[in-house]
Amino acid sequence: MFTPNEFQKAAGISDYLRDFWFDSLLENLINFDIITPLRIAHFIAQIGYESVGFSQVEESLNYSEASLLSTFHGRITPEQASAYGRTDAHPANQKMIGNIVYSKMNGNGDIDSGDGYNYRGRGLIQTSGKGNYSALLDYLSFDVLSFPDLLCRHDMATCSAAAYWGAYRLNYYADKDDVQNITQIINGGQNGIEGRKQKLALSKSVFC
Repeated sequence: MFTPNEFQKAAGISDYLRDFWFDSLLENLINFDIITPLRIAHFIAQIGYESVGFSQVEESLNYSEASLLSTFHGRITPEQASAYGRTDAHPANQKMIGNIVYSKMNGNGDIDSGDGYNYRGRGLIQTSGKGNYSALLDYLSFDVLSFPDLLCRHDMATCSAAAYWGAYRLNYYADKDDVQNITQIINGGQNGIEGRKQKLALSKSVFC
């Protein structure tokens, strides 16, 4: 479908990351029918954005007090941000941050359930939320609901991204060249839409 160098150019990544991801990525694109130029271009762009250029497979919750309030406005109180955000006096309490800001979202329980942190973003597409982890069970051979850290593994990071794409029928929107709806489904909003469009333009310049 495409060469390692085409993947590298479309994603704008280093030789190391190209070689690290290419074989697993290509296998899973084929397995989930992400095989047309538009589908590949949209997938590479979105996954590249979510994983910070194929460099991260686990969400960092190392937020400062100020960043918590600006990023999760309405989902965390100033008192909580002060207590759990990173300050000069103490490091970020990432477990509590995850449990608070992702409480009762995407199938998660309340703060005390621990779901927010347990089901934080993982894999190349940064799958997050108990509901989204559950949605992958029909597509993966591993129980990522019971063992969510599996999504950080090299093979599962790529497989879960392609499986998520398939589970939420994102090929349908890629065929329509609909970056807004793809972003909405992956992100739950339009966060980073301009950056995603820039990555899509680069990817399309290679594949389309």
